[in-house]
Formats: sequence, structure tokens, C-alpha cells
Amino acid sequence: MKKLWGGRFTKTAEEWVDEFGASIPFDQELVEEDIEGSIAHVTMLGKCGILPSEDVEKIKNGLYTLLEKAKQGKLEFSVAYEDIHLNIEKMLIDEIGSVGGKLHTGRSRNDQVATDMHLYLRKRVTEIIALIRQLQKALVEKAEGHVETIVPGYTHLQRAQPISFAHHLLAYFWMLERDRERFRESLKRINKSPLGAGALAGTTFPIDRHMTAELLGFDGIYENSIDAVSDRDFIIEFLSNSAMLMMHLSRFCEELILWSSQEFQFIEIDDAFATGSSIMPQKKNPDMAELIRGKTGRVYGNLFGLLTVMKGTPLAYNKDMQEDKEGMFDTVKTVIGSLKIFAGMIETMKVNVDVMEKATKQDFSNATELADYLANKGVPFREAHEIVGKLVLACIEKGVFLADLPLDVYKEASPFFEEDIYEALKPYTAVNRRNSAGGTGFSEVRKALEKAKEIVNTP
Repeated sequence: MKKLWGGRFTKTAEEWVDEFGASIPFDQELVEEDIEGSIAHVTMLGKCGILPSEDVEKIKNGLYTLLEKAKQGKLEFSVAYEDIHLNIEKMLIDEIGSVGGKLHTGRSRNDQVATDMHLYLRKRVTEIIALIRQLQKALVEKAEGHVETIVPGYTHLQRAQPISFAHHLLAYFWMLERDRERFRESLKRINKSPLGAGALAGTTFPIDRHMTAELLGFDGIYENSIDAVSDRDFIIEFLSNSAMLMMHLSRFCEELILWSSQEFQFIEIDDAFATGSSIMPQKKNPDMAELIRGKTGRVYGNLFGLLTVMKGTPLAYNKDMQEDKEGMFDTVKTVIGSLKIFAGMIETMKVNVDVMEKATKQDFSNATELADYLANKGVPFREAHEIVGKLVLACIEKGVFLADLPLDVYKEASPFFEEDIYEALKPYTAVNRRNSAGGTGFSEVRKALEKAKEIVNTP
């Protein structure tokens, strides 16, 4: 089959070579964006007097017909035409005749594909931003019901200090807010038009790049034609932001997996997001959380894959850059799916309040309260730390907890201990007293919740 670019070639490649070089199996994902870009381009060609109005109208009508077919899934693509651009051009010519071949005037596939990806990412990043907000709302709603639910806080996966469960959930809210800000910021670089840069040097036709940028809703154009066709920073930035987001989701998944285990029993994941075992009837596995945790690795791989592709490519366009798409498409699908699943898991998650509270009474996470108690009475903190450490050791040796020690043992350790030490040791008291800004004290958590609600209700 003769190629649309085959004029200077004396023979064609074998079919398996064509298949290796073709991108249509994956870049057909860009079909709507490719047609939208073409509609803007031909509109500009008409306005600038490069094509006669009758040709422009015929081409636009043909493109709108193809766009409607694309939305209905009625277009059939061929490896023989390599990529989305040549497939659409061939379909257009079949639809309206040879005048369809005028569409490519003043344009290269190099600036065309870059335009398609800018349009594609703008849509998908906007969707991801909205889905992050949806997950944040789920976290706020869940946190609102658990301000005074007390759970052990951890460092090194060892019990550290009791905290409000809402405070723990809101830690992820703020991580997600930073993720959302990163994606929003990236739109400034995504929303630039490379259309009209040509292969790398611009074109001799009197085109109007600012017009096509405006028609496509871009904020402006790339100022350098070489940069326009060779830049993939905007995709790498998207992949980087996605990797950061997935890292946060993965950390949260790890905790959901732990909390839902028999050892913790802090939460129960809804049946809709769990699976059973083919051999063990009692099993309820947190598969969706595990999958999100696992899929984080493929997003990392997509980021490093494109960074590696780009690190050795000289200016301007190189065929290597065809490898920019599959990782981008895969990451979009992975991130969108993960965010939707995660919001559902949080909305339906059952919190075992009694189990959490019991856990805070059967550990030494209140030891810091003793050290602070002594420090407030003038004992140097390092000295207080040692006194309490010895008390903890004594408890371990006796198989009891700090609240079980009689007052005379405390008095023997330090004369500054009084009867009120038992009130200070209560997990509720320990949490409620931590009202430094951003702390886990209930009043601070309520302030944080109000701020979070204000954020999620702001467009």
C-alpha cells in the first residue's frame, strides 16, 4: 500500500516492519483531539486566505462527520496508515474526496501530535483534579465523625502517642491538596499551543498561530518552533505529579491493609472493595488497596521510561518520542481508576472505634505524658525522660501498663508525681491537651476540619 509520504521511496516495508513502527494501536486514543486540532487548523487556513472558503467548509464538514463517528466508536483504523494523523487524513479523503488532502497545508505531524497531547492532557488533568477533590470530600466527611475517636499514632510502625483518628485522616487530605495544587500548576505548561510550528522550523504559509491557540482554548503559543515540537516536559511533569499522587495513595493503602488485618482490626473494608480466597473460605482480602499500592510501581516506571527516552534525543523531533504516549495513557487510566476506587473505599469504610480506643489503653503511648507532666513541674526534660523510661521498663517486667502502677511507685520514681497523674495518663486527656497549631487536640482538629471544608467547597 502506498504511503501518504511515499513519493521519494522506491519500495515499501514488509508488513511486520510497518507493525513495529506504527503507533495507531495506541495513539487512536487521541482521535477526538486530533480532529479538534484539525478543525481549528483548517478554520485558520480559511481565515488567513490560504484555502478558499468552499474547501474549508467541505473539510470542516468532513471532520465533523468523522468526529461524530469517533464518539460513536464507528471509526476503523489501519496499521498501514501508521498513526492517528494519517488514518484521519485518509478517512477524510475517502469521505470528501481529494480536497481532504489540503488539510495538512502549513502543518506537520510533529506539531500535530504535540497539539493532540496537549489537548488530551488538559482534559485528563482537569478530570484528575476533580477526582482528587472528590476523595478529599470523602476524607473530610469520614473525619468529621471521628474527631474524638482515639487511635494509636505510630513512628517506625511502633506505637508512639495517641491521636485523633480524624487528625490522621486529615494528614492525607493535606497531602492530596498539595497533589491537586501541583496538577493545577501544571496546566499553565500544558495549556500552550505548538500548532503551526511545523516539522521544526515553522512554515512559509502566512498562518496565524495565535488564532488556532485561541480556537483551541490555549493560553498562548510556544515561542520557539523547535521547542514546540521537541518538548515533552509537560508529559514528564504530569507523570511526575502522578507518581507523587500514587505514592501518597500507596502509603494510605498500606495503612488500610494493616488496619483491616486480624492483628489490628481498626477498620473493615466494604465487601465491594475486597475479594475472597479460592481455597480459604474465611478470607476477606483488601485487593483494591493492594492493587493501588501495586499500580504505583507502573506509574513510577512510566515516569522513568519517558525520562530515559528523552535524555539522549537531539533537537528536534525523533521517532524515539513515539514512546511518549503509551506510558501517558496508562498513567491516566491508572490514576483515574485509583482515585475513583479510593473515594469509594473511604466512603464505605467501617471504623471500629472501640478497638481503636482499647488499643490506646494497652500500650505505652502515654509515656510522653509522664515526661511532660514532670517537665511542667520544673524537672529538666532529659531527666524526666529517663525517669519515665525506667517506669516503662518496670511495667514491662511486671506485665502491666503505666496506668496500673500504684501512686507510691510513682512517688518513689519522683516526688513531683501527684494523684492527678492518672488523669494525665488517660488517652483522651493526652490527645485533648495537644492544642498547638496543627496538633491532634480536638479543638485544633475541629479548626482543621473547618478549613478543609472551606477548601473543598471552593471551586
